[in-house]
Amino acid sequence: MTEQPTDAPAAAEAVDTIFRMESARIIAGVARVVRDVGIAEELAQDALVAALEQWPREGVPDNPGAWLMTTARRRAVDLVRRRERYARKLAEVGRDLETAPHHLDAPADPDDIDDDLLRLVFTACHPVLSAEARIALTLRLVGGLTTPEIARAFLAPEATVAQRIVRAKRTLATRNVAFEVPYGPEREARLGSVLEVIYLIFNEGYAATAGDDWLRPALCEDALRLARVLAGLMPKEPEVHGLAALLELQASRSAARTGPSGEPVLLRDQNRRRWNRLLIRRGFAALARADAVSAGVPGPYALQAAIAACHARAYAYEDTDWRRIATLYGLLAARSPSPVVELNRAVAVSMAEGPGPALVLVDALAAEPALRDYHLLPSVRGDLLARLGRTSEARAEFERAASLARNERERDLLRARAAECG
Repeated sequence: MTEQPTDAPAAAEAVDTIFRMESARIIAGVARVVRDVGIAEELAQDALVAALEQWPREGVPDNPGAWLMTTARRRAVDLVRRRERYARKLAEVGRDLETAPHHLDAPADPDDIDDDLLRLVFTACHPVLSAEARIALTLRLVGGLTTPEIARAFLAPEATVAQRIVRAKRTLATRNVAFEVPYGPEREARLGSVLEVIYLIFNEGYAATAGDDWLRPALCEDALRLARVLAGLMPKEPEVHGLAALLELQASRSAARTGPSGEPVLLRDQNRRRWNRLLIRRGFAALARADAVSAGVPGPYALQAAIAACHARAYAYEDTDWRRIATLYGLLAARSPSPVVELNRAVAVSMAEGPGPALVLVDALAAEPALRDYHLLPSVRGDLLARLGRTSEARAEFERAASLARNERERDLLRARAAECG
């Protein structure tokens, strides 16, 4: 411990800061003992309360993260011992908890914690949960966000988010979801769910679906941190590095994507000197790691990262290798078919070959049910029509896109583009 007691406000601030940094590891370490993420979170909170009580009186420990982990794990072991099936549970968590109690007083092995953290990520993102529940639970357990913070990020009522988290924990418990990292085909399927959750979190921060703000940087930062953690925990998985590369490269543009009043700035109008070169270098490095461990055709996230890399390598919009981007979108469409991918490919084709051929591709997507209320379909069509000189038709498309958009900033941008066609 520190030699001198700490005043209450300073201790409380230290507890809050350290708990936010360490909460995911603590919950993961405790969950391995109790095999229940809901109970693990409660025990981690108990350790937090103990710190708030003791640290102002006794001082902040030299290793506060280890103190919290030790306190939470001790309480977990006490809980296991109180259960009727103590012998079986004890065998599951390892005989060393009973035979070598000194392990509880020492910091856990870093590799062991990482293993536990990986288990926590896979559990929070289990496909048995809805996408909304997976996102909320991941941000709560792995991201360390509070329920009000998650609610504000996704513009949802706190009660709704709280209910999602409670139901998610209950579902994991009642369905007896194992606290483990799966292997074989199940691991591949579950990894897809994990990557999807991180990708959805980032996308909501990068281009908010609703509300008054175009960007929510905190969500992008949370997703990027999760992607980096996952890449460190699973260094041989190419799509993990592919996702990390994609998020690094996308995040590099954030400062240039909004104007002084928070209005969206289109890619062609962005000041590329404001792009973050450090994040671009990190993105290139992650993409190289994905290529190095890939056994053949790159996966969907690596392909998207390769597309983002084409933009990052162009120092001016006019220097963009659109033919390469169109080819990559073709590979992506073959690897992961989607109407949205086809729409993006049409945009690349419009830049490589002209708006005419691209309009044919876009019109072929008009009957797609998945794009019926997707505002970017009429937005792209409006842009192509404007470039072809068909301004009245373009105006109608931009107005339709504005009526479908849920984000106020994006709606203003589309209305402005409609006015330009007037």
